[in-house]
Amino acid sequence: MKPTHLHKSAVSTSWPAPAKLNLFLHITGQRADGYHQLQTLFQFIDHCDYLDFHITNTDDLILHSAISDSVADSDNLILKAAKSLKRYTQYEGGAHIWLDKLLPMGGGLGGGSSDAATTLVALNALWKTNVSPSKLAEIGLTLGADVPVFINGLSAFAEGVGEQLITVEPAEPWYLVIVPDVHVSTKDIFQHPDLPRNTPKLDMNSLMTQQWTNDCQKLVTTKHPQVANALSWLVEYAPSRMTGTGACVFGEFTHSQQALDALAELPAHMRGFVAKGMNKSPLKIRLEQL
Repeated sequence: MKPTHLHKSAVSTSWPAPAKLNLFLHITGQRADGYHQLQTLFQFIDHCDYLDFHITNTDDLILHSAISDSVADSDNLILKAAKSLKRYTQYEGGAHIWLDKLLPMGGGLGGGSSDAATTLVALNALWKTNVSPSKLAEIGLTLGADVPVFINGLSAFAEGVGEQLITVEPAEPWYLVIVPDVHVSTKDIFQHPDLPRNTPKLDMNSLMTQQWTNDCQKLVTTKHPQVANALSWLVEYAPSRMTGTGACVFGEFTHSQQALDALAELPAHMRGFVAKGMNKSPLKIRLEQL
């Protein structure tokens, strides 16, 4: 709950932190520092966490969130992002931040990275610190490999550890996303000896036109039957695969009604949602409205 003594206009509300899907994900190698080299295609969907901000004259950065019980402040990417921007700009004020957490944690939808990106973008605007998007992306990369794509706000073909971005415009279908009841640790998947790490690098045009796959999918479905079950159900309705390191799986539909009809058939023990693919992120649209 926001404190009642705050004047309504003092709170900048409903900054979206959208989910992303990896439309494909190939692991092409591993660097000496342990990071994996990737080729992937990021697209946003209109399913988001939401953040509200109240700018203060005091030095404090305070997060109000139901996840504070499960994620220590020292590990929270929202506070890390705010502190990083404050340190870089030497901004003297602070902020109260409220998080309405709608995206599943450990789902491969990029929720934590997206929250961090929205924090950087929103505070940069509200603090009027005028940091360039490319510098914000640099700061974001220190927090997580997926943060730059959320700051950039455009669908992108990505290489490196996911930070080298080329803007692309894939089709924007409707998706049925199923959220298996399991938290998949990205770290555990990337450290697993059975993860394929030698998919041949291909040029972007070849990758954009071939059938899309996810190199993490076989390992995750073997380790987590919930993911395997969701995928085997969904693939009966539409071309389907896993996003990121899981656990979420998604099927592509041309029309929203097709996705909603499939959602209506979802077994009672599964949960999911329908979302629209977006090549311009809800955060970028929000920023352009300022």
